[in-house]
Amino acid sequence: MLPLEGVTVVALEQAVAVPFATRQLADLGARVIKIERPSGDFARAYDATVKGLSSHFVWLNRSKESVVLDLKTSADQRRLDALLGKADVFVQNLAPGAAERLGFGSERLIEEYPRLIVGDLSGYGGSGPYQQKKAYDLLVQCEAGVVSITGTEAEQAKAGIPVADIAGGMYVYSGILAALYERERTGRGSRFEVSLFDALGEWMGYPYYYGNYGGSPPARTGARHPAIAPYGPFTTGDGAQVFLAVQNEREWATLCEGVLGRGELVDDERFADNPRRVAHQDQLAEVIESAFASRTAEEVLARLDEAGIANAQLRDVAGFAAHPQLAARDRWRTVDSEAGPLRALRPPVTMPGREPRMGAIPRLGEHTEAVLAEVADD
Repeated sequence: MLPLEGVTVVALEQAVAVPFATRQLADLGARVIKIERPSGDFARAYDATVKGLSSHFVWLNRSKESVVLDLKTSADQRRLDALLGKADVFVQNLAPGAAERLGFGSERLIEEYPRLIVGDLSGYGGSGPYQQKKAYDLLVQCEAGVVSITGTEAEQAKAGIPVADIAGGMYVYSGILAALYERERTGRGSRFEVSLFDALGEWMGYPYYYGNYGGSPPARTGARHPAIAPYGPFTTGDGAQVFLAVQNEREWATLCEGVLGRGELVDDERFADNPRRVAHQDQLAEVIESAFASRTAEEVLARLDEAGIANAQLRDVAGFAAHPQLAARDRWRTVDSEAGPLRALRPPVTMPGREPRMGAIPRLGEHTEAVLAEVADD
């Protein structure tokens, strides 16, 4: 038995954030009924790279039941109400104000269904001057300051994955779990709100404190860390790059003596503590790369491992997919889809003796008839 078996979630969802949250619930055994408009979740058409299916949709929607409703019609509004009467959770991320206009605002739902947990996700929250502003991942990254601190000195960059959507989805997921736990004690449902802006704002905590109290924001330093050194990429004798990270003075001394063979650097005034190493990052890189110049990347990584200095290879997406750690820990599974079997990673939370639910990715409207038959007489 999985932890959320017996929990029914009705999700009026689209794109990334809420589908990401509800997929985590489905992985843990919840029944997730995905309500789609007749044209479908628009993430279905983002691309066609997965045997004709969208990479985003495949990632976010396994183990769900797809039900098509046209909520502009009173008949389908009644059908959704009937589903909510049997549900534990209702969550939505429509455009600002759309759920209320359709008659599915949280205030009415909580009053009509006292045990229902209602979660709303929006771009900027239910009040304030940005309340009605449309919000997509890149735009929220801009407003939250993420783009200003990402990239190189010469050019800003967005994060390579949709961090605003993922942040929002994770807080919706944890909000639902917290509300389910509270209902176990009180017997009553509740409502909560998450905004992409607030979620990503929480993840901007370190840059905020660094900049607000330090006088200037973290610099854009590419793959280097702006506030810790050495922490980032260094070129080896064969032209490859290795990444290493030193977190404290003990590790710095170990790197100097055990890896670089330059014990005198421990007492070098330029590198005597982390703030001074950050201030002299270019000189520090020259010293480290000079020591690495006679060794291959494989040799350097071996010496770092032997010394207990954290390190990594720079892998591309294909390299990640073939990562030996994933294979050794049996992290891959197969899920079904209308395009055939697809490989998927197991969820990060591992429960000994219990296999996560990893059901098929639904076709548009695949479960409409069966699900609506359950409430036909309501």
